[in-house]
Amino acid sequence: MATLIPTPLPHPASSELVAGHAGLAEILACLSTRRPLFHSEADLQHSFALAVSEVAPEVRCRLEVPVRGSGSSEYLDLLCLGPAGRTAVEFKYVTRPWSGKAGTPPEHYALRGHNAPDVARRDFVRDVARLERFCSLEDQNGLALLITNEASLWRPRRRALPTRDEEFRIHHGRELSGTLSWAGGSFPDNTRVLQGAYTLNWRPYTRLDGTSGEFRCLAVFVAPNLIQSLPHTAP
Repeated sequence: MATLIPTPLPHPASSELVAGHAGLAEILACLSTRRPLFHSEADLQHSFALAVSEVAPEVRCRLEVPVRGSGSSEYLDLLCLGPAGRTAVEFKYVTRPWSGKAGTPPEHYALRGHNAPDVARRDFVRDVARLERFCSLEDQNGLALLITNEASLWRPRRRALPTRDEEFRIHHGRELSGTLSWAGGSFPDNTRVLQGAYTLNWRPYTRLDGTSGEFRCLAVFVAPNLIQSLPHTAP
């Protein structure tokens, strides 16, 4: 059974706004009430779009929007369009095995384990870097959103020896900034250069019965017009 964890509403001056209008905390509160968890990342994308529309009916949501440029096409998970601005959103949904019923009315879930938290860290940082490129417009900010029950993602590591994803760690309180190299630069295709600096703040999402029943959320907002132009890198 899900325990709904209320998320405080943002201060009016908060920069955590989707499409210049809807507060992320309010969207997440709506989302967790309707959907304590998801069958897949695509399920999360669709459900988040519905929550945005419920919180802010004037905001239009478009899934899998193509972004043209540099001779190739990339696809944005979600684009939210409002009278006061636009928000590009990238999602990650990383799970450990969990099965049971949740939601109202109860719905059965059988989540699989991804078993690769290092890859999850790499992919989340890639999303932030992509959003920096996508948000060159003055009225478009970005949001990288991760929901997971993989506790190793939000906890600092305890091992003394460095790991290949050392510079991609995304635990609570970490700051992501500058040039991030994978395995000391041994895999240059994984290197990402961030123009902004992002202090990571994990927040509760929902808590379910059983092992791995705690889900948390990490949200990183990318400011609009952070960079005017950035050379194309692999998504």
